Amino acid sequence: MKNLLTVSAFALVLGLSTSAMAQMGGGFQGPSAISEPSKVADVKNMKDDTAVVMVGKIEKSLGHEKYLFSDASGSITVEIDDDDWRGLTVTPQDTVQINGEVDKDMFAPAEVDVDSITIKK
Repeated sequence: MKNLLTVSAFALVLGLSTSAMAQMGGGFQGPSAISEPSKVADVKNMKDDTAVVMVGKIEKSLGHEKYLFSDASGSITVEIDDDDWRGLTVTPQDTVQINGEVDKDMFAPAEVDVDSITIKK
């Protein structure tokens, strides 16, 4: 009986804390360390894991969560996981903002691993 009460109390506390966290939601709203979007030409020369913001268009799908992204300076492959779309539908005519990180392997060209994508208006 004592163990059952302990487990029940723990479950109640866990449920309340999870519920409170879900209600809070949100995140930081304010200026970012990245003041201006990066150009594709510059991103290709950045170090691995550098945070980037890019504004441009997704030209086409390259298959398996990879897409060709371009701006006035060039094009680069971006990887957008299915869950990062968050219900957003984008066409090649849409201008989008991509937030992500440079993904650079030893012998492969740089790519961008996308954390979020939004349509620019």
